[in-house]
Amino acid sequence: MNHQQKPQEGNLTNLKEFVLLGFSDVPDLQWVLFGLLIAMYCFILLGNGTIVLITNVDSALQTPMYFFLGNFSFLEICYVSITLPRMVFNLGTQRRTISFIACATQMCFTLILGATECFLLAVMAYDRYVAICNPLHYPLVMNQKVCSQLVIGSWISGIPIQIGQTSHIFSLSFCGSNQINHFFCDIPPILHLACGDIFINEMMVFLGAFLFVLFPFMLIVFSYSKIISTVLKLSSTKSRAKAFSTCSSHLAVVILFFGSAMITYFRSNASHSGETDKVLSLFYTVVTPMFNPMVYSLRNKDVTIALRKFLCKQF
Repeated sequence: MNHQQKPQEGNLTNLKEFVLLGFSDVPDLQWVLFGLLIAMYCFILLGNGTIVLITNVDSALQTPMYFFLGNFSFLEICYVSITLPRMVFNLGTQRRTISFIACATQMCFTLILGATECFLLAVMAYDRYVAICNPLHYPLVMNQKVCSQLVIGSWISGIPIQIGQTSHIFSLSFCGSNQINHFFCDIPPILHLACGDIFINEMMVFLGAFLFVLFPFMLIVFSYSKIISTVLKLSSTKSRAKAFSTCSSHLAVVILFFGSAMITYFRSNASHSGETDKVLSLFYTVVTPMFNPMVYSLRNKDVTIALRKFLCKQF
């Protein structure tokens, strides 16, 4: 990470608002994007909302695995609702301004829920590790109290640090343009507008990325290394296939979310490209929440059966 000193000229210490450029570089596609994003948001709400509902009402899904899945789907709804409605509003009205306070609030909640997602994915990997590697102890280890503590810990663990990081970033002075080359208030494009020495902020971003992205990812890798080792020792091909099938959906979401997030936050501010950042951000803010219900409903027989039972009762 390079130490970066920015000039002080054009200091905007009384900055009241930013301008989110979003996808203004493709003016001919504004209404196409508007309709596409509305459709994606509705799909995310419907898909993840359905998973939340059936994991709560179906007795066959009252297990730790589906308790975590229900929480994860609810988290996805919250996470995408921070950014997507604003994107749709900006595209529909062509009003791209966002107040200083609203921008800071959006960043703070994005970081908090992003940290929650990382830890919850690690918890889900740990759940699969215990279920496959220590099946006899699974009911004892993953009891209701432990599951609730793991979920609560995932939700609150990032709050103090991410509030502190957001406050520190928005206490900086900003110079030059107030235009953010992004569709939401993310750290890299905001730091790009800051004046003076941002080395401490870059180090805080790197530390935060290590704590909330790399560390949970390492726990996931450790869990899956143990799972793979255990599964390969199984004599039955059918047993190996069943064990891997319970992990494949989760693993697909992990690769998609962590891959894009790590590329975004483990680069120095100087190496960031606005267009690349927007594409990567779409993966962990929009594509992953949309991908989650598809992969869990299409590849998970229990969820599919529960969904059919629920629909049959309604109709």
